[in-house]
Amino acid sequence: MPETRTKEQKVQARAMAFNPGKFLREVRTESAKIVWPTRKETIMTGVMVVIMTTLLAIFFFGVDSLFSVIVKGLLGLIG
Repeated sequence: MPETRTKEQKVQARAMAFNPGKFLREVRTESAKIVWPTRKETIMTGVMVVIMTTLLAIFFFGVDSLFSVIVKGLLGLIG
């Protein structure tokens, strides 16, 4: 039995069809809108990441050490 589709369904099917040329044009248009960070901004962001990572590592080391002392103390009471 032949498939019957409405005119609107046909229009939607055509709109959803993949067109590589159109896709590449849209990619080029969108990539022209990208504002890349300057070298200074990139370096500053990298430095901030290293600083925050170091601070968090020190913090979690301290919390882990504190919990370790607490757990060893509690285990010492039992055994």
